[in-house]
Amino acid sequence: MTPVVIDIGTRDTRRVLVGGTVAGVLGLLALFGAVSAYADGEPVGGTIALVIGLLFTFVAVAAIVNWKKVSRPRKLVFEAPGVRWDDPQGSPWAVPWPDLGAVRISRTRERAVQLSDALTRRTMVRLDLVPAHPRAFAARHPGLAPLARPDGTYRLPLGDAANLIPVIERAMTTFAPQLYRGVQDEGFTVGLS
Repeated sequence: MTPVVIDIGTRDTRRVLVGGTVAGVLGLLALFGAVSAYADGEPVGGTIALVIGLLFTFVAVAAIVNWKKVSRPRKLVFEAPGVRWDDPQGSPWAVPWPDLGAVRISRTRERAVQLSDALTRRTMVRLDLVPAHPRAFAARHPGLAPLARPDGTYRLPLGDAANLIPVIERAMTTFAPQLYRGVQDEGFTVGLS
């Protein structure tokens, strides 16, 4: 069976590139508007445009500064031996299927308050790994410590990634159907969590 590979690095790189570019263009337009407003003798409009321009420009600069970290290759791989996080420049890990008692997907949907929210609704997705033997698991997989939760599960956040749910479900039903517990809907969230 061929492994199922989810390329997280490419997806995140694309999002940062698009977001940084849009923020940069809007920031520059707002800064140009601020200069125009000050030149026309409108200090209030100029100040508002300046603040907006600086905020958007800050987002674009943050994307540039963090480019190397965000664009590094990262992949979530499901295969016959188990599941692994392939992150050559970060913290890679691998967990064999026998070390797990269950695997589930947890998701949180952004509350739809108005029509535009329903059209661009965010769905935050996490892969939850439940150890078969928690103490032995922690000792055997110290690299997973940052993902540990108080309830004993290990949670890998995948971000706004509703489109990954069917891919992960297919991978789990192919490689470890006995461990897969489905999608756990954790309700709604407000804002970006």
